[in-house]
Amino acid sequence: MLPLPPQDAAHWLIALALNGLLIGLAQRLPLLTHAGWIHAGVLGTLLWGSLGWRGWLAVVAYLVLGSLVTRLGFRQKQASGLAEARGGQRGPENVWGSALVGTVAALLTTAATSPWQLLLLLGFAASFAAKLADTFGSEIGKRWGRHTVLITSLKPVAPGTEGAISLEGTAASLAGAVLMTLVMLALGLINGGGAALLVSVVALAATLLESLIGATLQRRWSWLSNELVNGLQTLLAAVMAIAPVALG
Repeated sequence: MLPLPPQDAAHWLIALALNGLLIGLAQRLPLLTHAGWIHAGVLGTLLWGSLGWRGWLAVVAYLVLGSLVTRLGFRQKQASGLAEARGGQRGPENVWGSALVGTVAALLTTAATSPWQLLLLLGFAASFAAKLADTFGSEIGKRWGRHTVLITSLKPVAPGTEGAISLEGTAASLAGAVLMTLVMLALGLINGGGAALLVSVVALAATLLESLIGATLQRRWSWLSNELVNGLQTLLAAVMAIAPVALG
C-alpha cells in the first residue's frame, strides 16, 4: 500500500508553506478565478497533508486535464452559448463541488486502519475519475455530439440540456474515467488491474447517474445546483467503489 506521510505538525506546516508558494506562482494561469486559487490552496494543503505529494499531484493532474478539455472548441461553444462562464475559469464552488468528497476520503485515511485506508483511497480515486469523466463527456459532447438525447426518454434535445447524453460524449466520459484512473494507478494511489477496472467502471456509471439526476431531480428542484449535483456524483462514485470491496 502507498506509504502515507507522518501526521505531525512539521509535515502540515510544510504542506501549508509549499501550497502557499505554489498558488502564489500559479495565480497568473487562467485556470481558476482569484478566489478559486485561494480555495485551491486550501484544497492542496489538505491533500498534501493527508496523502502527501502523490495525492496532491493527482488532483493537479485532474485540474490540468479538465481545464484543457474545457478549452477544446471553446470559441464554438461560446458562440453557441454552451461555454463555461468566466472564460472557463473555475471558482470556489467548482473546486469544492468537484473535490469535497475526495478530500474527505483523503482526510479520513489519516485516522483509519490499513484495510480502511485502502478502501478510502479507492473512493478518493473513483471520485476524481468520475469528475474528470463528467468534464470530458460534457465538454466534448457539447461541441461534437451529433445526436444529443435526453437520458430518460432518448428524445432529441439541444446540446447542453441537463440530462443530455450523446455517443461522442459518453465515449469521452469513458476516456476521461480511464485517463484519471491511470493517473491514480501511476501514482500508487490504487494498485492492480482489478482496482483500476473498478474505478473506471464506477466513474462512468456515476457520470451516467449524474445525467439521470440532471434530467429528473435537477429539473424539478431549483436549489439543486450543478455544484451540488457534482458533489453527489463524486459521492456515488466513491460509495460504488468502496461498497463491493467492503462487502465482498
